[in-house]
Amino acid sequence: MTRKLEGRILTPAGLVDGALRMAADGRIEAITGTPVAPEAVRDGWSPLLLPGFVDLHVHGGAGRDIMEGGDAALQVTRRHAEHGTTALLATTMTAPVEDLRMALAAIGELAASAAPGAARILGVHLEGPYINKGKLGAQPDFARPVSLAELKELDALAPVRLLTLAPEVPGNLDAIPGLVAAGYRVQIGHTLGTYEDGVQALERGARGFTHLFNAMTPLHHRMPGMVGAALAHARYAEIIPDLLHVHPGAIRAALRSIPCLYCVTDSTAATGMPDGEYRLGRQAVTKCLGGVRLADGTLAGSTLTMDRALRNLVDVVGVPLDDAARRVSTFPADFLQIADRGRLQAGAWADVVVMDRDLRVQEVFVEGGSLDVAHAR
Repeated sequence: MTRKLEGRILTPAGLVDGALRMAADGRIEAITGTPVAPEAVRDGWSPLLLPGFVDLHVHGGAGRDIMEGGDAALQVTRRHAEHGTTALLATTMTAPVEDLRMALAAIGELAASAAPGAARILGVHLEGPYINKGKLGAQPDFARPVSLAELKELDALAPVRLLTLAPEVPGNLDAIPGLVAAGYRVQIGHTLGTYEDGVQALERGARGFTHLFNAMTPLHHRMPGMVGAALAHARYAEIIPDLLHVHPGAIRAALRSIPCLYCVTDSTAATGMPDGEYRLGRQAVTKCLGGVRLADGTLAGSTLTMDRALRNLVDVVGVPLDDAARRVSTFPADFLQIADRGRLQAGAWADVVVMDRDLRVQEVFVEGGSLDVAHAR
């Protein structure tokens, strides 16, 4: 049985006004229509059909934290799906190995089979523990150098698709080629490294930067730092467009420098919840004034959702809708080398976000299955 959606559809070839047919296997069967000029996409009242959002940095949501284990990951994926995220990486905190084992065991079970009404877990983003103790940000103090044996043990519990490391930590830089050869994507982050450290890491196989500008050495014209390495050399990097972590002007600078800059939420248990206290790994955090912070005021992840990220890019930063949509869907999928998500084309998974002209979520499809998004409206 097929299902047809009609509206203005963002395809890899551009925007069309037409119809998208989903096949019974959850894939897109065909897209037909006539081209629409990008500047006219929000004219009129036709629904907008965008690729499902792909978020590579999710710690929590709905009051639950990925590090809890149990059914926490399921509740997190359901909450983010309401806001248009159709695929994500469950993201861990720097922690003792026993905590990571517990979290990944639960993630692995969910990643192995699709759960109805939830975003698809593509695997794990291990944000630490292979980071610099001097640049923890909101990470607990369990940082340590890369251990390939530990990593393989964790990967056997749940697929580790991405890991963050600080290249200046002894042993980490030399480990990058082996990590890449083993199939892991490597990002640079939580680092006190220099510009030169960043360039060397990229030369050895690192491919991205974790939450660009945050928890890394800043740009100075005589000491360009890790930010300088990213702006000068990176093709991919994460950025958190909640307008608290990064100023709109800095986002614009990164957009001019990094071709495939993509958005992440870095969302926490406080996402979609009222102000109050929540957990982030082993730490207590407080949600207030639209942000999440440790007791000392340090930003500790966000309450961002990907639909809000899209609106911030378009309505505040001034990014055209077609470009912004790719930065919350296609580019992160490309970074993970996933060709059948993050784009609307025949043969791809039918991961679709239906939005109104104000970029508010009206309906979400994950692999062709419709979700109840009433809570997000």
